[in-house]
Amino acid sequence: MPTYDLDLLVLGGGAAGLTAAGTAGTLGVKTMLVDRARLGGDCTWTGCVPSKTLLHAADGRARARAFVDAYGAEGATVPEVDFPAVMRHVRELRETVYHEADDPSIFEAMGVGVVQARGRFVGPHEAELTADDGTTRRVTFRMAVLCTGGRAAPPPIDGLDATPHLTNEDLFEIEDRPDHLVIVGAGPIGCEMGQAFRRLGADVTVIDRADRPLGKDDADHARILQGALEAEGVHFQFGATIERVEAADGGVRVHLKTGAPVEGSHLLIATGRRPNVEDVGLDAAGVAFTDKGIRVDERCRTSQAHIWAAGDCTGEYELTHMSEHMAKTAVTNAVLKVPAKMDRRGVPWTTFTTPEVAQVGRTGQQLRDDGEAFETYTFPYSKVDRAITEGATTGHIKLHATRWRGKVLGASVVGERAGEVAALYGVAMKGGVSASTISDTIVAYPTYALAARRAADQWYVRKAFPSVIGVVKRVLGYRGTLPPSPSPDRVV
Repeated sequence: MPTYDLDLLVLGGGAAGLTAAGTAGTLGVKTMLVDRARLGGDCTWTGCVPSKTLLHAADGRARARAFVDAYGAEGATVPEVDFPAVMRHVRELRETVYHEADDPSIFEAMGVGVVQARGRFVGPHEAELTADDGTTRRVTFRMAVLCTGGRAAPPPIDGLDATPHLTNEDLFEIEDRPDHLVIVGAGPIGCEMGQAFRRLGADVTVIDRADRPLGKDDADHARILQGALEAEGVHFQFGATIERVEAADGGVRVHLKTGAPVEGSHLLIATGRRPNVEDVGLDAAGVAFTDKGIRVDERCRTSQAHIWAAGDCTGEYELTHMSEHMAKTAVTNAVLKVPAKMDRRGVPWTTFTTPEVAQVGRTGQQLRDDGEAFETYTFPYSKVDRAITEGATTGHIKLHATRWRGKVLGASVVGERAGEVAALYGVAMKGGVSASTISDTIVAYPTYALAARRAADQWYVRKAFPSVIGVVKRVLGYRGTLPPSPSPDRVV
């Protein structure tokens, strides 16, 4: 066997790369992690961490307003927002997360060599590393995992290149609060940032050519979120096609094919992503790819048997947790030679608005499109005691399960802590647990997790009620009058 400088080369230091390098390092594999920027990737610097920090700050002000409205003494007011202070806090939190979780010393302690440089393949088993000062060196490797991530890629809108605009990559660097933030895209970023900036005092208009927000989520739940955001003052324009954009009067003007132009002080493009597959030397390594990403199989292996890929660079998912999952799958196959596969059945995601919108597995529409035989068991947050005590009754659960055994196929949740509620169903899916098992599980009262069990209770109500109660009554001689069988729309 040839002698290589490294057992494993990891290109890219975001969620996937950190997971791949850290896992391999702890397994005694001689590993090098290469990234041209600071470790952490999108999640730490331009995605999850700053956006959720901003959402938390905005939520604090919303809760303060709700408290003043409900319990405030006469003349009590909600404090004004010091927007520059909020943004400083966002950036400080990024640094905290970096030093606690992403600092190179953490991975060096695991035995991983960390190099800040631009890495590109120059052959199937060789890479060239170019530092910021232009110096280069070459390393050879036995195996590699590509984790080069993705980036914002605004759609081709006429005039956009000449018009000042923001993406998630520079949104968190602004110092002054927008007077009127116009957002293109009603997906997770558009909805989260729309609510955050509205709660921090900006006017917000969200434009999308679809007919609702969150196109990948349950349609009913997406409209519940839309109603909640509209009640807070977020304006939506759906079914809108953008003709062109331009700078105007110190701000921006968005021209639509139908209707009046939308004018604002700032423009946020919250749609469009592109995998980082250019200038990595994929052709030199013999790795197949398209503009949609690096091609991988179920084991995250590329067209080269010794090279794997994980995360946004594959175009498979744009979720931090799936980047980590793919990286673990890749390293398990590459290093341990265990034939692990990606778990595509129970993929979860959450939009961290108020209320949250969460999904695990397939939606009801996806199950219908796939021809699955299933039933849906529902439960409203208005019957969740914890939600009632906190005034958070806007919410709803849809649990999709097989008709007779109650095997969980997916769940859609909108409401307070929806992501945590949906996670319980994710565990059930992974373990092949039925709705009846969830229903039989003791869950602390009063919690939001109890709502997940209450939705599963509906399986018993619908399945056991008609088939069991009559038999029990006859066999044991009970004389009470049976209540009517519950309909699918009735919750108990």
